[in-house]
Amino acid sequence: MRTKSVGKKKINIVTLGCSKNVYDSEVLMSQLKANGKEVVHEDRGDIVVINTCGFIDNAKEESINTILDFVEAKNRGEVEKVFVTGCLSERYKPDLIKEIPDVDQYFGTRDLPILLKHLGADYKHELVGERLTTTPKHYAYLKISEGCDRPCSFCAIPLMRGGHVSTPIEKLVKEAQKLAKVGVKELILIAQDLTYYGLDIYKKRALGELLKELVKVEGIEWIRLHYAFPSGFPEDVLDIIREEPKVCNYIDIPLQHINSDLLKSMKRGTTHEKTNALLDKFREKVPDMAIRTTLIVGYPGETEERFQELKEWVREQKFDRLGCFTYSHEENTGAYVLEDDIPQEVKEARVEEIMELQSQISWDKNQKRIGEVYKCVFDRKEGNYFVGRTEYDSPDVDNTVLVSAENTYISIGDFANVKITSAEEFDLYGELV
Repeated sequence: MRTKSVGKKKINIVTLGCSKNVYDSEVLMSQLKANGKEVVHEDRGDIVVINTCGFIDNAKEESINTILDFVEAKNRGEVEKVFVTGCLSERYKPDLIKEIPDVDQYFGTRDLPILLKHLGADYKHELVGERLTTTPKHYAYLKISEGCDRPCSFCAIPLMRGGHVSTPIEKLVKEAQKLAKVGVKELILIAQDLTYYGLDIYKKRALGELLKELVKVEGIEWIRLHYAFPSGFPEDVLDIIREEPKVCNYIDIPLQHINSDLLKSMKRGTTHEKTNALLDKFREKVPDMAIRTTLIVGYPGETEERFQELKEWVREQKFDRLGCFTYSHEENTGAYVLEDDIPQEVKEARVEEIMELQSQISWDKNQKRIGEVYKCVFDRKEGNYFVGRTEYDSPDVDNTVLVSAENTYISIGDFANVKITSAEEFDLYGELV
């Protein structure tokens, strides 16, 4: 039975999906707090706001299950209201209203002021750049643009996030300064497409100029680049990565596939040869760079021969970090008119083959790190280990460095030099030096 609430309502923000959603939730929380609201992240609350993901089938399923769980909690009287925002809600709002009518209100990705009004709050323009970070205090995401202008045939992001809009450099520098003042030491630059940054407002690719300003921010020690598009990549950025100690020797560049015919169908604006030339340029300009990529298997027309081409290419390139996903047939995308002709079990088997190959590559690379000393930042303590990362590793997706906590103490968020003593596929073990 519902009991009568006394005092202020607590608002629980639940975040699903990618780091861009994490960022959006943090902005929402900052706005609510500035309005005097009590707000928590993925905790217990009287009112629940679910920030959903609608990118691929698995993400949509997780979002829908989360909505249903909280609707059931509302029907049991455990929460008072359930609001839904984010990508799934932007893309499927009419369907969701029809199928899950017990949600109090649905909002899209650009409805923050309206959502705040329903939560009894006003949108405060003076708070631009303010966030209540949900990540560990020493690192934060910095979203440098919203939306995407790329025509990738498999991707529904433009349908949910709209066209590309860059945030001006001066605003991003102010945001970085505010983050540094509260203890953030590592900035992870995110966008749907870092490569395109600046073209809309400066009429040129300006990622390099942004980096030159961000490295001046006192207190920031590492700057990491995520989600760069391969076509049109600004090569001046490579010089900055090589020359500027604060910019990590790391890049996340989703390449998706290597077969030229599939890349053409995917509308990626590149070929097998051009992709290899770009990777050669990366390694020539920044020999110590860790390259992370993501691949899609099971795209329409991916014959066994084309898959083997992809597999052989992964074996040749020996990426430092790699993720692999099954193709998801998304309505209203360019590829939706194609026949989804690869059985799901074949898609999943191909993912396993790629990841098994990558596991061996990662093991081989990690064995070569034994005896080396790396500067690491420590994110958390887990069991008997402090868990850290090198500059070649992004949180949650890449390798970790484990240091025994039995005779050692490390403050979370601190940097320390670690000598690697042993290694597995995705974990390095070491001791402080």
